[in-house]
Amino acid sequence: MEEMEEELKCPVCGSFYREPIILPCSHNLCQACARNILVQTPDSESPQSRRASGSAVSDYDYLDLDKMSLYSEADSGYGSYGGFASAPTTPCQKSPNGVRVFPPAAPPPPAALAPPPPPRNACLTCPQCHRSLVLDERGLRGFPRNRLLEGVIDRYQQGRAAALRCQLCEKAPKEAAVMCEQCDVFYCDPCRLRCHPPRGPLAKHRLVPPAQGRVSRRLSPRKISTCTDHELENHSMYCVQCKSPVCYQCLEEGKHSSHEVKALGAMWKLHKSQLSQALNGLSDRAKEAKEFLVQLRNMVQQIQENSVEFEACLVAQCDALIDALNRRKAQLLSRVNKEHEHKLKVVRDQISHCTVKLRQTTGLMEYCLEVIKENDPSGFLQISDALIRRVHLTEDQWGKGTLTPRMTTDFDLNLDNAPLLQSIHQLDFVQMKVSSPVPAPPILQLEECCTHNNSATLSWKQPPLSTVQVEGYILELDDGNGGQFREVYVGKETMCTVDGLHFNSTYSARVKAFNKSGVSPYSKTLVLQTSEDTQSEEQTLPFPVPLERSQLRRMSPFSSTLNLQPSFSGRSYFELRSSAHQLSLHSSLQSLNSAVDIKKMVAVAWFSFDPSSAHADIIFSNDNLTVTCNSYDDRVVLGKTGFSKGLHYWELSIDRYDNHPDPAFGVARIDVLKDAMLGKDDKAWAMYVDNNRSWFMHNNSHTNRTEGGITKGATVGVLLDLTRRTLTFSINEDQQGPVAFENLEGLFFPAVSLNRNVQVTLHTGLPVPEFYASRSAMP
Repeated sequence: MEEMEEELKCPVCGSFYREPIILPCSHNLCQACARNILVQTPDSESPQSRRASGSAVSDYDYLDLDKMSLYSEADSGYGSYGGFASAPTTPCQKSPNGVRVFPPAAPPPPAALAPPPPPRNACLTCPQCHRSLVLDERGLRGFPRNRLLEGVIDRYQQGRAAALRCQLCEKAPKEAAVMCEQCDVFYCDPCRLRCHPPRGPLAKHRLVPPAQGRVSRRLSPRKISTCTDHELENHSMYCVQCKSPVCYQCLEEGKHSSHEVKALGAMWKLHKSQLSQALNGLSDRAKEAKEFLVQLRNMVQQIQENSVEFEACLVAQCDALIDALNRRKAQLLSRVNKEHEHKLKVVRDQISHCTVKLRQTTGLMEYCLEVIKENDPSGFLQISDALIRRVHLTEDQWGKGTLTPRMTTDFDLNLDNAPLLQSIHQLDFVQMKVSSPVPAPPILQLEECCTHNNSATLSWKQPPLSTVQVEGYILELDDGNGGQFREVYVGKETMCTVDGLHFNSTYSARVKAFNKSGVSPYSKTLVLQTSEDTQSEEQTLPFPVPLERSQLRRMSPFSSTLNLQPSFSGRSYFELRSSAHQLSLHSSLQSLNSAVDIKKMVAVAWFSFDPSSAHADIIFSNDNLTVTCNSYDDRVVLGKTGFSKGLHYWELSIDRYDNHPDPAFGVARIDVLKDAMLGKDDKAWAMYVDNNRSWFMHNNSHTNRTEGGITKGATVGVLLDLTRRTLTFSINEDQQGPVAFENLEGLFFPAVSLNRNVQVTLHTGLPVPEFYASRSAMP
């Protein structure tokens, strides 16, 4: 019975229920705890008055969450609730069960010092489901007393008490085994056989377990539950429509006169039977869970043993790689030392040579100065011509590259470590991969491929008889001049549109498939011819194209920078932007070490939310672009498109938000937890935000609390840069905090977590925000 102890404890005080009452939401509270968390609000702010005024409000429209942390800068503020907007700000406290509650309001000032308070209504917020309940004139007396729960708690506490002792043992009383209700005596087994044999008149006595006997001895009969509206009347009938027991007077006064009612005893037996049937199924699940736990515990031991063995093997393999790298390091250092010695020798030789020449030049200069000081004209003229020739000769010797270093300070050795680093990053456990064959080459569908002006659309499929699983495709184009092929799309879709190509140019395209086992061979190369000039309205095609395809192109509601064909719903289209007539595909897709104008090259993905992978509580609308939830708990929904390369930006507009929940936005793996806030596990990277501030969260670690929250109508931006492997967030087009996460690798899906009080709409295919474009343009 220890497992049910949490069911018997109040969510506010954390102790066993004392005088529990049943709330309309079916949760229970101690009567004293309910009185402590009552909130008073003026009549003008009560839900009834607001509904009477015609304003549509939800249960939370008059709630104002106080999530100010009392503990640390890293406190998340998640999971709290508070009072009304009109109530003074009061620090919240945490109950032993982790539920935050507000202490009772301070006593009002004396009547002589303050005017009489206006009429106020009492409101109670359930600490478990956060539903707000307005009390009527009866106050807490309007909620029924849960006497059945009191009885369960009494039996549970009696069962946990110390064992009863036999009353007839002469020395060291033993633990009692039974109690006779007629004799009112506790017996151990030996004393029962000796003093209370089951024969004669004693055979008619009723023996019960000691705990049951103590309950019957010490506890008074439980008071019969009475009607909450008529305290003097006992419940006699059951209202089927209201699903609650009622008394005879309730039926007479007309409150339940038009409702279907049934006998209380019959409904009691029926519901007991239904609960028993439900418990049978639950019991089977519990039995399976116990067997499963045993299996998991055995797996823990096996995993620990296998882990030790595998770690030893891995350490040995990595140590061998490190030894090989250290040997190569020593060889490379030896070459660097030789280059170092050579450079020093050349420079030192030049220093020695220049020092000798400088000494000679200085001596000649000093000698000439002394000759000039002589006053003997005939003597001076005898040697002046020779001295002048020597000075010119020495000057010419200094001008023939003597003052130019013979050696540079730079080392002309560039270590080519890119292949090794790539191999290290690709180092993986081959035995962990699925031993399935690589996919077959895709087939380009010529009837679906077309060009229009300087755009090209390509479509492909797997061979009809192929049964190998495909995880995605890689589309490659050359630069229009027969140059090197470059990747322009990586993903699961089988159609892609590339815009901004050269006019009057011939491009070659090919595609390949990949899965965990490897990459397929390339498909056959397709040659595409773009239009001759920008004014051309006709297509120049190497193959027939359906007429309706070009009509859909021209009817596209989007701007000329991105053409989205409405007939292919759910597809992802990508654009390579450039100036009016040029796109250097070679330069736009060069290596990461090259400088790239981020405004001139961006992969634009159009996608929506994915109902197939979302939690069952998520509600979709607007062609799966708008989502909300029918649960008070956080639920996760993913986007349809995953990203593993490139730069991607999307936004989410807040359609509904009541300042109560903490929605989270970010990216996640496909197997992220769907029934918890985004970022609670290690499969998601997110920013969750309230109306005042935000936090970054990954693997349940909260970091970088930043001021500034969201309201209805706000916009949250998510920028995933897999070129730099970073994730950045913005609110209303301003960057929110620093770069949120770095060193991201793998496949990421756009993700959101929210509850029923939040509704968001997804906007995709957007340009990079100015704050990121300007930062990327800086050297």
